[in-house]
Amino acid sequence: MRVIALSTLKAFWSTAPKYQDAEAPIQAWYRDALKADWSTPAEVKAQYGNASILQSGRVVFNIAGNKYRLVVKINYPYRVIYIRFIGTHRQYDAIDVDTI
Repeated sequence: MRVIALSTLKAFWSTAPKYQDAEAPIQAWYRDALKADWSTPAEVKAQYGNASILQSGRVVFNIAGNKYRLVVKINYPYRVIYIRFIGTHRQYDAIDVDTI
């Protein structure tokens, strides 16, 4: 899979010292995503059982023991993952996950 854009993830953990604990778990997810070949939401769910599959190709991943939420949009035919949001649960609750 191609992940667009790693810079969004890096910006999250580097903007505030309180988010630095997210760096290693996010990088682990990123490495897994690069190696993946997800062609359906079921394949994502098989690898990440705690992922939430939403409409319009969106998936929510729990990062760092469910401390952070990562929202992505996956274009399955082209094998591209678009980073839409990374943040805490409180920040996640403040967004509309279907439109972000």
